Amino acid sequence: MEGVTLSIALVLSVLIFLVSPVYGLIIYIASLVWYPSYLTVSLGTIDFTMRRITILALLANLYLQTNLPGRFKYKWLDILVICYFVAQIVSGVFTTPIMKLLENRAGAVFDMVLPYFAVRMIVTNKQQYLMILKAILFISAPLAIVGFYQCLTGYNPVGFLIKYHGWSEVRSAGYVALFRKGFFRANVTFSVSGMFGFFFAMFGAVCAGFLRNVKKYKFVYIICIGLMAVGVFSSMSSGPMLVSLLAVLFMAFYRYRRCWKIVLVALVLICGMVEFISNRHFYDVLGDFTIKPQTAWFRSRLIEVALFEGGMSGHWLLGFGYGVEPGWSTKIDGREFTDIVNHYLLILCRFGLVALVPWLAMNVAAIKELINAYKTTNSDSNRWLIWCLGAGFFGLSCGLMSISLFEQSTTVFYMMIGFAGVMPAVVARTKANLCTTPTYPFQNTYSRGMYVMLNRNL
Repeated sequence: MEGVTLSIALVLSVLIFLVSPVYGLIIYIASLVWYPSYLTVSLGTIDFTMRRITILALLANLYLQTNLPGRFKYKWLDILVICYFVAQIVSGVFTTPIMKLLENRAGAVFDMVLPYFAVRMIVTNKQQYLMILKAILFISAPLAIVGFYQCLTGYNPVGFLIKYHGWSEVRSAGYVALFRKGFFRANVTFSVSGMFGFFFAMFGAVCAGFLRNVKKYKFVYIICIGLMAVGVFSSMSSGPMLVSLLAVLFMAFYRYRRCWKIVLVALVLICGMVEFISNRHFYDVLGDFTIKPQTAWFRSRLIEVALFEGGMSGHWLLGFGYGVEPGWSTKIDGREFTDIVNHYLLILCRFGLVALVPWLAMNVAAIKELINAYKTTNSDSNRWLIWCLGAGFFGLSCGLMSISLFEQSTTVFYMMIGFAGVMPAVVARTKANLCTTPTYPFQNTYSRGMYVMLNRNL
């Protein structure tokens, strides 16, 4: 199967070289979503997924055939993305065998850093940003339909490919349909259903910003947004549903955004009252309303053991190391390993405060970029675009308390960070002074069809 994966990757790479960077980014997103993440090409100890090969082609195209890298200007967000990555390496040097660390972080470069900088360099104006959102909707809609089919029947059309999984224990087990609350948990091309749902939850809120920027056939895009919700439901996972719910509430608050201080104070008071009346943490009470309260209890105990019962004792600064068992499960449910379904705790456990602090700073810097962009424009459509991206971050920041990002969802997260980084430039440029992307031989011919399709209704 490695030969098939490599052949498809080479074909997509050639296509990326034949089109302009923004369309190359769209091809990359399609490869990220539609090709199973567990099908890899091994090069030594590093496994190259489809997205890792196509991101190399995308960046090579940028550097070899455009002047976009030369026009790129660093900002604090870019520096913090790099600092977070470097902090993981610095921490890992003291806690993890060096070859294991280099192997893991080498893969992280392809999944985190490169997609972020690809977005930062390619997206230079609003038209390009809207084209990407439109493409994401069209790419995601069929995936959501297939996911819903799997949710109803338990049949995954590409489930047979699991026998080519890179991990022998998964390969031997084969595809197993998981059942919950009368439905099957869809994953389609993703390794686990939670990440499948997270993809739709994360990009769904972002793509909702497209609705106030479209002139024709708005009902088509409303249907596509609705299919995003179907994709979230098909995962039958509480984490993506929580992200979607919070993102929708945040978007609904757009009309009343001037009252944000009152709402913030009210939320703090409500959480305090819940803790006082129930004598439990507010997140414990919320867990009673999830799809599976038992897993919500586990997540609550995970926080308590890690932060308040000595779980991080002696490891606060540098963490336990990558792939090291912290032993928290003995205080939770007695299982053999600790399933750290909390992204904040996962970073803290692996790399300590040395990495968690720059990661949090990176997120704060991304939000600051959105705030700056919001202040620079008076256009309602622009502000809605910013608000929806902010809604995605708001829902995700809460959802990461219940699940950890990996594989495709990690890449989607860093693409969202990249969207935040380009947003000030996106809303600052009107159609009268768009900064166009340079073209070069053969691109116009091969890009024309995609250009007409993606720009027809903008």
